[in-house]
Amino acid sequence: MNFTPFINIHKALGAKLHEYAGYEMPIEYSGITDEHLTVRNAVGVFDVSHMGEVWVKGPKALDFLQRMTTNDLSTLPIGKAQYTCLPNGKGGILDDILIYHYEVNKYLLVVNAANTEKDWKWLNDNNQEGVEMDNATPWTAQLAIQGPKATKTLQKLTDTNLSDIQYYHFTVGEFAGCQEVIISNTGYTGAGGFELYFHPEYAETIWHAIFEAGKEYGIKPIGLGARDTLRLESGFCLYGNDIDDTTSPIEAGLGWITKFVEGKNFIDRPLFEKQKKEGVSRKLIRFEMTERGIPRQGYNILSPEGKIIGQVTSGTIIPGTKTGIGMGYVATAYAVSGGEIGIEIREKQIMAKVK
Repeated sequence: MNFTPFINIHKALGAKLHEYAGYEMPIEYSGITDEHLTVRNAVGVFDVSHMGEVWVKGPKALDFLQRMTTNDLSTLPIGKAQYTCLPNGKGGILDDILIYHYEVNKYLLVVNAANTEKDWKWLNDNNQEGVEMDNATPWTAQLAIQGPKATKTLQKLTDTNLSDIQYYHFTVGEFAGCQEVIISNTGYTGAGGFELYFHPEYAETIWHAIFEAGKEYGIKPIGLGARDTLRLESGFCLYGNDIDDTTSPIEAGLGWITKFVEGKNFIDRPLFEKQKKEGVSRKLIRFEMTERGIPRQGYNILSPEGKIIGQVTSGTIIPGTKTGIGMGYVATAYAVSGGEIGIEIREKQIMAKVK
């Protein structure tokens, strides 16, 4: 079992802990509904130090990453981040990742916790360009501070004007008296906010400073349970559920991060180009229940006539509204916004609408 630098804080706060991606992580503190609404209405703090961080450096770094990922990194200026994915050479997604253009010929890859070792091996096995790589996961801590009060909370702790950092941009500076903190306007909740990357020895200093600064806004620690309901409400894919080694970015609605630009001969490009041109047999949809019911992963998705057309990959009840929502792959003919589908729950067809 691995532990983040915040494990003692989580225990002291009485968090419900559980193994996730090889780490003992907080699932919830005050309850998923309370935590979900705190992020939507105020500000919450997530420990996401289990995520993986890989530095890629050298004069061929761009060439290497252009070949390994689907998005067009050549357009990414220093100080900006990009969402992209690593194709696995078999038409699937090895991982969905963030890439930060940190300096000339220097990039930071942020990968999913459960995929860190797999991604690290894949990158090294395919390093034809001879780039320098460093798996900095053990030496990097990360917090996500999310919600409409996040900027006001964090602005108390840095001279950097956070309002100047646009969405998917970042800067490096002093924060809470700590040096070389990456301050990134990114997140996985749809509520706005920032993600901070820093040396683990700063962990407790930064945590306590943030909570003191956010006290007037009702700041609370948030676990992985609410992180899942928030991302699902916002329509963000979760690796292992909605995308994996068997799903292509075209099927998953990630064509927007799959760029067929001249000179970018990335892994699986010919297959993905063919899929985009000829179409695919299934597509990932978001849906909302129109009848009372909780969609769960693995439940059958049905046509209005009751025919099985796919499966739910993620599902939950939105805290506050009590509305069931989910995602899943269905036969392409049924992937139409506003279309009616059913979810098979306890051998009954409960109706839903494609979003």
